[in-house]
Amino acid sequence: MKGLVPEKKIPFPIVASGFTFFLLVSLLASLAFGAVNIDPGTVFQIVWYKITGIKSGIWPMSREIIVWHVRAPRALLSLISGGGLAVIGAVMQAIVRNRMADPYLVGLSSGASTGAALSIYLGSLTGFFLLNISLMAFLGALSAFLLVFTISTNTGRMNPGRLILAGISVSYLFNALTSLLAFLVSEHSLREITHWLLGSVASAKWGTLAFPGIVVLLGTVALIVQARELNAISMGEETATTLGVSPKKFRKRVFLITSAMTGVIVAQTGAIGFVGLMIPHFIRYLGQINYTRILPLCVLVGGIFLIWADVIARTIFSPEELPIGIVTAICGAPCFIWILGTRKEEC
Repeated sequence: MKGLVPEKKIPFPIVASGFTFFLLVSLLASLAFGAVNIDPGTVFQIVWYKITGIKSGIWPMSREIIVWHVRAPRALLSLISGGGLAVIGAVMQAIVRNRMADPYLVGLSSGASTGAALSIYLGSLTGFFLLNISLMAFLGALSAFLLVFTISTNTGRMNPGRLILAGISVSYLFNALTSLLAFLVSEHSLREITHWLLGSVASAKWGTLAFPGIVVLLGTVALIVQARELNAISMGEETATTLGVSPKKFRKRVFLITSAMTGVIVAQTGAIGFVGLMIPHFIRYLGQINYTRILPLCVLVGGIFLIWADVIARTIFSPEELPIGIVTAICGAPCFIWILGTRKEEC
């Protein structure tokens, strides 16, 4: 990580406290922006009323609907998705020992998108969804993982560079399948598939947050519990084996967890790129190298990033809304180039 870590490490409690505060401020502030801007004081009063039942002001019902029923679910889905994608990216980079890895590059997002598109396609043929979109997205991500893992280990041992190349190849395959499904469906279903291809949190509702929230929370906790193994395997297979970690079994277990998380996130938001690439690098730049600390910070910083990406997406061309995947790509592509330019060793 030469060139990417500051000379003086910022203490973890300070970093965690700062980002926790910024996250809370971001959640509240994001509710004020959109096609209709709302006074921050009114936003606070509405949120306070909804949480405590104490009404401290008067506001139009339309403002309450916008703040609580439209923007609040979007902000929470952004937190869930951004935090989850950042955690997945950090874990991918550890287990393949390649700082360029993220759910996109190893094929998980593409597989999940194909699964979701297939569910929509079958629904367009029958008039109703035969299979749950989240389930199909998970199965798509799991299928992509199995393909990538099989290709990258067909010589008996996984090579990080080979895994990345396998992931890129599988991504192309699943992207082609998704495009084929988009070609075959009706115009209405095409708009739904386009939602998954470009990414959006506009469909967030209070009733749909529990499932992705629980899956991402449980998956993140399960990965944090295995932070010691992540630290070991990030230093190489020989080191991991010496410390009592079976690299092959551990990778399978972690890929299963990340496939479930990716599938659920993509089913809700579509394929949002670059979050899993950028955020872990930013956290390491702050001097954090222990995955016990990296993963919780990924939740905070990833959530903050996607919350503000959504604010930009819904305000920059207001009243039209820009797909959030475009915003993350505009931020992520220069970051990707910068990372390549500052690394002289193998990524």
